[in-house]
Amino acid sequence: MTQSFQKVRALTGMKDVLPEFGAQWEALEDTVRVWLAAYGYRNMRTPVLEHTRLFTRGIGEVTDIVEKEMYSFTDALNDEHLTMRPEFTAGMVRASIEHNMLYDRPHRVYTMGPVFRHEKPQRGRYRQFHQIDVEALGFAGPDVDAELIIMLGRLWKMLGLTDIRLELNSLGQADERAAHRNALIQYLEQHTAVLDEEAKRRMHTNPLRVLDTKNPAMQEMANNAPRLFDFLGAESLAHFDAVCTRLQDAGIEYRLNPRLVRGLDYYNLTVFEWVTDRLGAQGTVCGGGRYDGLIELLGGKPAPAVGFAIGMERLLDLCSQSSDGAAPPECDIYMIHQGDEASRRAAAIAETLRDAGLRVIVHAGSAGFKSQFKRADASGAKAAVILGADELATESASIKWLRAEVADQQPQQQTVPLVRLITELKLKV
Repeated sequence: MTQSFQKVRALTGMKDVLPEFGAQWEALEDTVRVWLAAYGYRNMRTPVLEHTRLFTRGIGEVTDIVEKEMYSFTDALNDEHLTMRPEFTAGMVRASIEHNMLYDRPHRVYTMGPVFRHEKPQRGRYRQFHQIDVEALGFAGPDVDAELIIMLGRLWKMLGLTDIRLELNSLGQADERAAHRNALIQYLEQHTAVLDEEAKRRMHTNPLRVLDTKNPAMQEMANNAPRLFDFLGAESLAHFDAVCTRLQDAGIEYRLNPRLVRGLDYYNLTVFEWVTDRLGAQGTVCGGGRYDGLIELLGGKPAPAVGFAIGMERLLDLCSQSSDGAAPPECDIYMIHQGDEASRRAAAIAETLRDAGLRVIVHAGSAGFKSQFKRADASGAKAAVILGADELATESASIKWLRAEVADQQPQQQTVPLVRLITELKLKV
């Protein structure tokens, strides 16, 4: 007796993107490529799998990502410890070192794709999610920090998003952070009574993250804690002031948030987030900043760098809230045919229409005209091109206009010679 097969479902926190939503992803990706090309950024792609030590070294062993969220395993064949990338920056830097990219000049690069973190799925946060990652490798000045932030302001305009605000801070340099860290630990040790268990665990390993708490009982303590900004020296303050001046020149509004930190250890100087109130608890759409020490930390010659990452699912969520929700059309033209000869001619004509830049679906299989017209209308096509016995006999095709914005401007259906078909369609589609 054949045993029934148990239905397989997608893993928790890993989502399928169905065709009606795939067009939204493609539209966003197309916009992003145009946007980044305008600033001279070029595409770069790195593997999904990297050596685990790349992330433990680059991200830091006491971060949440390394401690709790990475998908890691041992390759039994080679006894290698491997990890599915939890973020892009470490891999992008690894590639730049391995291929000597910074030997002769700095680089502006970007990538898009999936990253993986084992955390509790919630709105805008999945175990497999997607990021747009942008890195400026080899640039030291505040001008590039500001350019990245100004770039993002342009992207929000291109996408029609208005309810996103900028928060800004500086993490200073390593010695400044060390002095602040000592003061902060002393302060936290004096307030252990209000610290939750997570804060107590982080107090000596990553005390800055304690200030990023969402625990209401700890807010007053966090608000009164020593501020890193007060430990910054003249050079760090000058760098930050230069970033702010350029943002003001560009008309970019921002809020200084002295409690803004990054969850990864390699950041210094400028850090920023673009946030919104329209996504619930997961309000950060984009986060980034400067990480001048990471390239040397991962074995390269010392070089500055700055970048950011955008959560694509969150960005698409925002875009869908700002749109009418209508699915984009599957094609421009839907070919309807009756009979074997008409079916073959429809396939050939469709190729010539595609050569002319039109998107065409030829009805697959045999069906009555009523059924085919119903499918044509559902496709979102502006016109149906009809081939039947009468059309074949006269080397013509009938065009039925399916959308009101086109049909109102000419007869709802007309017959044209095949030699004029492309011209007629291109005029109106």
